[in-house]
Amino acid sequence: MKILVTVKRVPDPEQKVKFKGTSVDVSAANWVINAFDEYAIEAALRLNENAATGEKLGETIALSIGPKDVSQQLRSALAMGADRAILVGGADEELDSFAVARIVKAVVEREKPDLLLMGKLATDGEASQVPQLCAALLDWPQATFAAQITANAEGLEVKREVDTGIEVKQVKLPAVVSVDLRIISPTAVVNGKTPATHAYQEGPRYASLKGIMAAKKKEIKEISLADLGVKAAPVTKLVSAEPPAGRKAGVKVKDVAELVSKLKNEAKVL
Repeated sequence: MKILVTVKRVPDPEQKVKFKGTSVDVSAANWVINAFDEYAIEAALRLNENAATGEKLGETIALSIGPKDVSQQLRSALAMGADRAILVGGADEELDSFAVARIVKAVVEREKPDLLLMGKLATDGEASQVPQLCAALLDWPQATFAAQITANAEGLEVKREVDTGIEVKQVKLPAVVSVDLRIISPTAVVNGKTPATHAYQEGPRYASLKGIMAAKKKEIKEISLADLGVKAAPVTKLVSAEPPAGRKAGVKVKDVAELVSKLKNEAKVL
């Protein structure tokens, strides 16, 4: 299976956010792969390997959009096991969800993958729009928030958690699938080749020294927006950003009756 996986760089969520005027200051940010995109890479690698023998069953391609230094995050994806990578040049301020979706569509039309695999959202903006927009632009079936993926003769069976339990979707390929946290559980991805007795470790794999050395030789193909025939014309604009208001100090109450009274008359939550 040929799988195209989108990879976005985001500021390290462990780093304290700083504000500069009315926007987030990323000048000193440590950039990392968006967590859900890392889960998508892991899911793609599991679909494309026989974990018992190490045999590769298909090709995994990592795609990112941004400045040249995003290649650092793409190298991380290659070190995990992706076969090659594509970097589309672009400025972060010119990229909203719709612009990204149109760029991804153009790359898909070039590469013709069997599956477009994506994280459910990016942890910086948390818009959760690009997978759905890509499916609409490509006119492909979609399954979002995947917790389990099973490859079968009809395509993919995707299970997702909903309020009432587990929802099961069957999609024909080519398709767009976005993944949720549980996709990295030990038995969440079934490809029909890896033995059913095999259980992966919890979480995405760490890049081995061998993988890191191999990543240096793997291709990162740089493409411009002009090459794709796409213009970055965002339809949304970030007006401002500001930190949340500071929390007020708590108060002590002498008994339950006073607590209930405050919740009812002051907090207005009862």
